[in-house]
Amino acid sequence: MKNSLLSLLLTTSPIIMQAQSADITFATYNVSMEAENYYPRGTKGLSEQVLVKELASGTNQQIRNIAKIIKIVRPDVILLNEFDYIQDGNAGAGAFIRNYLKNDSEGVKGIDYPYYYYSTVNTGQPSPFDLDRNGKAEQYGADAWGFGNYPGQYGMVLLSRFPIDTANVRTFQHFKWKDMPGALKTTNADGSDWYTPEAWALFPLSSKSHWDIPVQVGGKTIHFLASHPTPPSFDGAEDRNGKRNHDEIRFWKDYISDGAYIYDDKGKKGGLATDAAFVILGDQNASPDEGNAIGEGIRALLAHPKVNNEMPPASSGGAQHSSSNVFAKNHTAFWRMRADYVLPSKKGFKVIKSGVFWPAVGEPLAELVEKRESSSDHRLVWVKVELD
Repeated sequence: MKNSLLSLLLTTSPIIMQAQSADITFATYNVSMEAENYYPRGTKGLSEQVLVKELASGTNQQIRNIAKIIKIVRPDVILLNEFDYIQDGNAGAGAFIRNYLKNDSEGVKGIDYPYYYYSTVNTGQPSPFDLDRNGKAEQYGADAWGFGNYPGQYGMVLLSRFPIDTANVRTFQHFKWKDMPGALKTTNADGSDWYTPEAWALFPLSSKSHWDIPVQVGGKTIHFLASHPTPPSFDGAEDRNGKRNHDEIRFWKDYISDGAYIYDDKGKKGGLATDAAFVILGDQNASPDEGNAIGEGIRALLAHPKVNNEMPPASSGGAQHSSSNVFAKNHTAFWRMRADYVLPSKKGFKVIKSGVFWPAVGEPLAELVEKRESSSDHRLVWVKVELD
């Protein structure tokens, strides 16, 4: 019976109908594939080598479930958040594709991604400053340039069925927060600066990184704007993480508007070309309606005249999980908030369908998201479009 239900879902569900030739599916998924997902939080000596080992094995059940979800939805381009940075791509994204995604399993056809992009991030990059002002400059954790206990924790990778124009990728890992006009500078209750002048001068805006990744789809270029802003939590009344989250999200609003002040890691200035097609995607850790983020950041991005938010992804599982919450159908995380986004530009696309992979209890494949340990505390979010 289970196999027949799976077969029915594979052939009839709007989530996973086989794409027509002109249809393309974009997705984002916070996969929680970082070392502390596999060992108790705070364990000493962890590094990206934990994930290297699990990817090489091909047998980790959490990763197998994540791969199965991806194979069912079959996105053409997908951003993975919280995928530890591994310098050797063959041992990182390459191993995930080779050992988990490409193979047929459990009645689900494998999927290949011949192209992928990854790079360094600010999480776990040690700073010499006491950024959380607890009286100790500890380099890592909350004193790293982005919260992390080792370099590259909570990294990102973009997988693509289409060629990536790597020569024209722009990264903004080292763009300084102070260089954003009107940045929400963090202050103490008395109005004095939270960060020392020396720390503020070096402080990057991005808690991980911001990437503009051009992908060639036929004769068209689509810019995938990938990021993972810091959670607006784990701070105090100064709201240093909330302000950073707001400005990390605001970065994309400015980038697709004019962005004259913006410079990338190679020193090139300016934002995205006016006529460019783009997709903003990633775990933004903010909702326009709920949570403790400074909501104006995400609301302004969703309301941008170039952004298509006309069909917010939804699921039956999210609606069931918080049945009394009017926003629940659009939740993308089990902790009850819309946090993850796939936002195509109005130019270049017609949105056909969208969804969140979150089957309700009792529906086929619900076991893949039954618990955090089953796959992740987030859900895969997808949008299907036709190219103009």
